[in-house]
Amino acid sequence: MSRPARVVIDLNAARDNLRRVRTLAPRSRLMAVVKADAYGHGLTRMAAAFAEADAFGVACLDEAIALRKSGVAKPVVLLEGPFSAGETAEMHRYWLDTVVHSEEQIGMIEALPGPPILDVWLKIDTGMHRLGFAPAAVPAAAARLGGCRAVRQPLRLMTHLASAHVRGDDSVERQLEVFERLADGLGTGPAAGERCIANSAAIIGHRRAHAHWVRPGIMLYGVSPYDDSTAAMEGLRPVMTLRSELIAVHGLRAGDRVGYGGTWTCPEDMPVGVVAMGYGDGYPRHAAAGTPVLVKGRRAALIGRPSMDMLMVDLRAVADARVGDSVVLWGEGVPVEEVARHAGTIPYQLLCSMRMRLDFEVLGG
Repeated sequence: MSRPARVVIDLNAARDNLRRVRTLAPRSRLMAVVKADAYGHGLTRMAAAFAEADAFGVACLDEAIALRKSGVAKPVVLLEGPFSAGETAEMHRYWLDTVVHSEEQIGMIEALPGPPILDVWLKIDTGMHRLGFAPAAVPAAAARLGGCRAVRQPLRLMTHLASAHVRGDDSVERQLEVFERLADGLGTGPAAGERCIANSAAIIGHRRAHAHWVRPGIMLYGVSPYDDSTAAMEGLRPVMTLRSELIAVHGLRAGDRVGYGGTWTCPEDMPVGVVAMGYGDGYPRHAAAGTPVLVKGRRAALIGRPSMDMLMVDLRAVADARVGDSVVLWGEGVPVEEVARHAGTIPYQLLCSMRMRLDFEVLGG
């Protein structure tokens, strides 16, 4: 019998989440972000599930080529642009769109021959201070790209919001004002094209940011982009459920210490379960005692430190639990957002960690 730990992917939930984006931003086209192996869900699998999207966003050339080779014909956007001049020929070969965020990248594209072959998104740094041209440098960058033989005109414009996931953060409005001022100022020049601003959080909470395009990421996978809510609260359905089983049940005595370092002590005589799941599977080692799990559909809690292949759970609330009973680590019934808070991290990291040794079970294919 194979190890019971596995990842279950619900493609119908993914499709529902995409429809939720359409409902929230009905006038915008939708760029589905599938970078990092579609947030750990499987790049080509999720691109197929998001077939109704208008374009796909990826982080690098390898991801883009994998989409093309899987049969994706819709626009694919390199969100970080080319990393070297050698990549520009592949961008042409696979008819990819690209973000341009630096003088160096403009130089790479200027070296390409015409006729126009690339759709380019000019990235503006409006306050994130990660990638993009500073506001003062935007007109010159737009002019250079406007004169490139290899660039299809007009340019498109993009920015990224640093704190849209923090409700009420006033930096969002400041960033929008900077972007709109610059975009409007370029409106009669080469950058008169479409605009893209909104990530998942802004799609939900900032209608002003919707523009011509929106680019949902985490919400497509059924996770709230906000720190203070869950998928269900935002009308989303979790796509990934992390499952396993109990492989041992012990009756421990008051005072018995559990796990590496004995960091958790039984307060009374109690049943303790061992689950086939650990940090070798992508479960967070720093998940604190009290992190919720479901055993036989009922809430239980992590105790002790997760080890590489196993973790221990308090079964006092599920006293009839037996070896072989089902355990849900996150997903349906246990929001990954809640697990992430107990682990001192964010849902993105947990989902992306699933590209390890676990088998994937796919529903709704």
